[in-house]
Amino acid sequence: PYRQALMPIFAPKAIRELEDKVRGWAAKIVDAAIDNGECDFLHDVASLFPVSVFMELMGMPLDRLRECRDISDGFFKAQGEEVLKQSIIINELLMGIINDKKANPDEGLISHLLGVQVSGRPITDDEVLNMCFVLFLGGMDTVTNVSAFSFRELAKRPELQARLVANPDDIPKFVEEGIRCFGVILNPRVVVDDFEKFGVPFGAGDMLVNLLPLSGRDDRMNDDPDNFDIDREKKENLTFSSGPHLCVGHFLARTEIKVLTEEWLKRVPSFRLKAGVKHNYRLGTVIAMLNLPLEWDA
Repeated sequence: PYRQALMPIFAPKAIRELEDKVRGWAAKIVDAAIDNGECDFLHDVASLFPVSVFMELMGMPLDRLRECRDISDGFFKAQGEEVLKQSIIINELLMGIINDKKANPDEGLISHLLGVQVSGRPITDDEVLNMCFVLFLGGMDTVTNVSAFSFRELAKRPELQARLVANPDDIPKFVEEGIRCFGVILNPRVVVDDFEKFGVPFGAGDMLVNLLPLSGRDDRMNDDPDNFDIDREKKENLTFSSGPHLCVGHFLARTEIKVLTEEWLKRVPSFRLKAGVKHNYRLGTVIAMLNLPLEWDA
């Protein structure tokens, strides 16, 4: 029932209608980043763009963009008991916005959720908060890091940059190959019943982490899986999961990465990794890049 409540906002038709706003944000953020012939793509572009789109979609105040970005980063950096503290900070932020939308409804997703019914009854505040919590974290980090890893690969391939500039219709192929190669989400799950798999016993209550990014590198599903090839016919992966667990925002995520690539290449048709800079990463439920310095001939 919760997926049914969200689908009107995340359906392909709704996202296509949103694309002009997505493009506007991409253009604005890229323009602000490229004045000096170099930028940190992660900090200046990839970490801001999906957050901007997400906040507008949710009806959240855009003047709190950097605050929301920092709160999200704090959650994904947290370990142990600090995770709970960061979760409380996010819930307090979201509950304040939910209460504001009750008094001042708009066209955003939060206002939409406050007005829908699930299983024939009004949705509760806790249910709205839980959905907003998951959407907040998903909207903040997934596109950021898939974009960053994909652009790191693109920066090493001048011939591919030239091809995409000359043939923008190939950009969706680049997006799909980036999604296959650079899944970033590790899904935690709790075992419901005792069972045995792969010769290993699993007990009810055990916590598992599903390494979804490995699916795109499975040589049983993808030929030569470590080669970044936008022309491969099959791009099998579980980056956005599948079946009943399919990420409700996968079409929006694909649209965001496509539009960002289009707008970037319009302005920076040729670029490279900045020499001599170490790239840093963060592991956790999301595999994250922490910096991506790029440069180009201005």
